[in-house]
Amino acid sequence: QVQLEESGGGSVQAGGSLRLSCVASRYTYRPNYMGWFRQAPGKEREAVAIFYSDGVGTYYADSVKGRFTISQGGNKNTVYLQMNSLKPEDTAMYYCAAAIDWVRVIYAANEYPYWGQGTQVTVSS
Repeated sequence: QVQLEESGGGSVQAGGSLRLSCVASRYTYRPNYMGWFRQAPGKEREAVAIFYSDGVGTYYADSVKGRFTISQGGNKNTVYLQMNSLKPEDTAMYYCAAAIDWVRVIYAANEYPYWGQGTQVTVSS
Protein backbone atom coordinates (compact mmCIF):
# COMPACT_ATOMS: atom_id res chain seq x y z
CA GLN A 1 0.00 0.00 0.00
CA VAL A 2 1.00 3.60 -0.55
CA GLN A 3 -0.50 6.53 1.29
CA LEU A 4 -0.46 9.89 -0.50
CA GLU A 5 -1.05 13.25 1.10
CA GLU A 6 -1.40 16.42 -0.95
CA SER A 7 -1.08 20.03 0.09
CA GLY A 8 -0.72 23.44 -1.49
CA GLY A 9 -3.99 24.08 -3.28
CA GLY A 10 -5.87 27.33 -3.01
CA SER A 11 -7.34 30.27 -4.86
CA VAL A 12 -5.34 32.57 -7.07
CA GLN A 13 -5.95 35.10 -9.81
CA ALA A 14 -5.11 34.35 -13.41
CA GLY A 15 -1.39 34.69 -14.02
CA GLY A 16 -0.54 33.69 -10.49
CA SER A 17 1.35 30.68 -9.17
CA LEU A 18 0.81 27.80 -6.78
CA ARG A 19 2.92 24.87 -5.72
CA LEU A 20 1.40 21.52 -4.87
CA SER A 21 3.16 18.89 -2.78
CA CYS A 22 2.51 15.17 -2.48
CA VAL A 23 4.17 12.98 0.12
CA ALA A 24 4.13 9.21 -0.17
CA SER A 25 4.29 7.12 2.98
CA ARG A 26 3.54 3.70 4.45
CA TYR A 27 4.95 1.86 1.48
CA THR A 28 7.10 -1.21 1.27
CA TYR A 29 8.37 -0.35 -2.21
CA ARG A 30 8.76 3.29 -3.18
CA PRO A 31 6.56 4.21 -6.14
CA ASN A 32 8.28 4.38 -9.51
CA TYR A 33 5.58 6.71 -10.84
CA MET A 34 4.20 9.72 -9.02
CA GLY A 35 2.31 12.58 -10.47
CA TRP A 36 -0.75 14.72 -10.73
CA PHE A 37 -4.13 14.37 -12.32
CA ARG A 38 -6.95 16.87 -12.23
CA GLN A 39 -10.69 16.76 -12.59
CA ALA A 40 -12.96 19.68 -13.23
CA PRO A 41 -16.72 19.46 -12.65
CA GLY A 42 -18.40 17.50 -15.43
CA LYS A 43 -15.10 16.45 -16.98
CA GLU A 44 -13.01 13.30 -16.92
CA ARG A 45 -9.92 13.03 -14.79
CA GLU A 46 -6.88 13.94 -16.85
CA ALA A 47 -3.15 13.58 -16.37
CA VAL A 48 -1.30 16.82 -15.75
CA ALA A 49 2.28 15.82 -15.02
CA ILE A 50 3.95 12.54 -14.13
CA PHE A 51 7.46 11.94 -12.80
CA TYR A 52 8.90 8.47 -13.14
CA SER A 53 11.94 6.37 -12.47
CA ASP A 54 13.65 9.01 -10.33
CA GLY A 55 13.58 11.55 -13.10
CA VAL A 56 14.45 9.33 -16.03
CA GLY A 57 11.28 10.63 -17.59
CA THR A 58 8.48 13.10 -17.16
CA TYR A 59 5.15 13.54 -18.83
CA TYR A 60 3.24 16.79 -19.24
CA ALA A 61 -0.15 17.38 -20.72
CA ASP A 62 0.05 19.70 -23.72
CA SER A 63 -2.15 22.22 -21.94
CA VAL A 64 0.39 22.78 -19.17
CA LYS A 65 3.72 22.50 -20.99
CA GLY A 66 5.88 25.53 -20.37
CA ARG A 67 3.79 26.59 -17.35
CA PHE A 68 3.93 23.65 -14.93
CA THR A 69 6.99 21.85 -13.63
CA ILE A 70 7.03 18.56 -11.75
CA SER A 71 10.00 17.72 -9.56
CA GLN A 72 11.07 15.25 -6.92
CA GLY A 73 12.08 16.04 -3.38
CA GLY A 74 15.48 15.10 -2.06
CA ASN A 75 14.13 12.22 -0.04
CA LYS A 76 12.47 10.89 -3.20
CA ASN A 77 9.11 10.27 -1.57
CA THR A 78 7.77 13.72 -2.41
CA VAL A 79 6.78 15.28 -5.71
CA TYR A 80 6.04 18.91 -6.30
CA LEU A 81 4.02 20.60 -9.01
CA GLN A 82 5.01 24.19 -9.58
CA MET A 83 2.20 25.88 -11.46
CA ASN A 84 2.91 29.25 -13.04
CA SER A 85 0.87 31.48 -15.33
CA LEU A 86 -2.29 29.88 -14.07
CA LYS A 87 -5.43 30.19 -16.16
CA PRO A 88 -9.10 29.89 -15.20
CA GLU A 89 -9.22 26.63 -17.16
CA ASP A 90 -6.71 25.16 -14.71
CA THR A 91 -9.42 25.25 -12.05
CA ALA A 92 -9.99 21.69 -10.84
CA MET A 93 -9.47 19.25 -8.04
CA TYR A 94 -5.89 18.07 -8.28
CA TYR A 95 -5.08 14.52 -7.24
CA CYS A 96 -1.74 12.93 -6.53
CA ALA A 97 -1.38 9.44 -7.98
CA ALA A 98 1.26 6.75 -7.68
CA ALA A 99 2.17 3.36 -9.08
CA ILE A 100 4.88 0.95 -8.10
CA ASP A 101 4.82 -1.38 -11.07
CA TRP A 102 5.41 -0.56 -14.73
CA VAL A 103 2.72 1.64 -16.25
CA ARG A 104 1.79 0.90 -19.84
CA VAL A 105 -0.02 4.15 -20.61
CA ILE A 106 1.47 6.84 -18.44
CA TYR A 107 -1.39 9.32 -18.78
CA ALA A 108 -4.17 6.80 -18.07
CA ALA A 109 -5.74 7.25 -14.66
CA ASN A 110 -6.68 3.59 -14.40
CA GLU A 111 -3.00 2.64 -14.42
CA TYR A 112 -2.51 4.18 -10.98
CA PRO A 113 -3.75 2.21 -7.96
CA TYR A 114 -2.90 4.79 -5.32
CA TRP A 115 -4.55 8.18 -4.95
CA GLY A 116 -4.60 11.06 -2.57
CA GLN A 117 -7.74 12.82 -1.40
CA GLY A 118 -7.25 15.79 -3.69
CA THR A 119 -6.59 19.48 -3.27
CA GLN A 120 -8.67 22.21 -4.89
CA VAL A 121 -7.11 24.76 -7.21
CA THR A 122 -9.27 27.70 -8.21
CA VAL A 123 -8.09 30.33 -10.67
CA SER A 124 -10.20 33.43 -11.10
CA SER A 125 -10.11 35.72 -14.11
